[in-house]
Amino acid sequence: MPMKQIKLRRLRMMLNNPFTTSFGTLQEKEFFITEISDDEGRRGFGESVAFTSPWYSEETVTTNYHIMKDFLINLLKENDITHPDDVLEVFKPIKRNHMAKAALEGAVWDLYAKQNNIPLAEALGGTKKEIDVGISIGIKPSVEDLIETISRHVHEGYKRIKVKIKPGWDYDVLREVRKHFPDTPIMADANSAYTLEDLEQLKKLDELDLMMIEQPLAHDDIADHAKLQAEMRTPICLDESIHSLEDTRKAIELGSCKIINIKIGRVGGLTEAKRIHDLCRQHGVDVWCGGMLEAGVGRAHNIALTTLPQFVLPGDTAGSSLYWKKDIIKPEVTVVNGVITVPDKPGIGYDIDDEALESFTVDEEVFQL
Repeated sequence: MPMKQIKLRRLRMMLNNPFTTSFGTLQEKEFFITEISDDEGRRGFGESVAFTSPWYSEETVTTNYHIMKDFLINLLKENDITHPDDVLEVFKPIKRNHMAKAALEGAVWDLYAKQNNIPLAEALGGTKKEIDVGISIGIKPSVEDLIETISRHVHEGYKRIKVKIKPGWDYDVLREVRKHFPDTPIMADANSAYTLEDLEQLKKLDELDLMMIEQPLAHDDIADHAKLQAEMRTPICLDESIHSLEDTRKAIELGSCKIINIKIGRVGGLTEAKRIHDLCRQHGVDVWCGGMLEAGVGRAHNIALTTLPQFVLPGDTAGSSLYWKKDIIKPEVTVVNGVITVPDKPGIGYDIDDEALESFTVDEEVFQL
């Protein structure tokens, strides 16, 4: 697989609105866009999803840069890549650092699809021409604000609503949401804010007919989630606890969840995401594609992944304009009645808006392969 050059661009983009979870509030997103080009001038793009602080995982924007520059790019130089699946093995000597790995592996996948003149979705084995999407709503200043926000997005046609929760902002809030939206698919995302000591409070959520509760317990826990799932009717979905195919196998065997959220960055790239998808399909575990407040490149990768058959639940890949005044792709990702039409152009299917990309770039570095 011919690859000539890697470019790392550090970007800063302001979100349209602050996004609040149990971890904290985010207003500005800093991240890397990776670009791998070949001798024919084709360019493959990836996106890092780590945040500036290690509140979602141990990775940050700065550690991503360090790992990519000082280790992963060297491994790409030293090894022949014949297919993007090879990258998983090439990067194996580096422990964890999944988001750094995924940022580069995503660019390899995009370039590979463009070199073969096929959409990324097809390269991954996806078949869907349209995907259903939901929306993730952060913690709001008041229940009234939350109800108003949900109402707007339900009117826009999103297929499910995800509401962030934390102790003190959970059952009573969701009860009001359910009262206003009795037939809307609703899920709760706890981002690891609870322990088994909160069992009785969490069990109250069974009254509300939720699609799922996402990652209620610790980010590194699988065992206690199995205990919790045995006590609850509401399906548990694991997010932060799943970093690999092996984590997935253990969670399924223990009965830790009934649903898994697959995030490309969290699991180390598209190849591992595919493997997790395949295992879940074998065991009848529903999956969906989670979001990390991505810009257009990362959003396009999520769309391609979601075309695989076991992605039966709406993901978090909302339209670009929900998060950004201007995105770095053209056309931007748009949602019509809760559905995204999968692009059929080669690679990620969207063109890079080079002018926008340049305007958001604060630093860049080039590496020869």
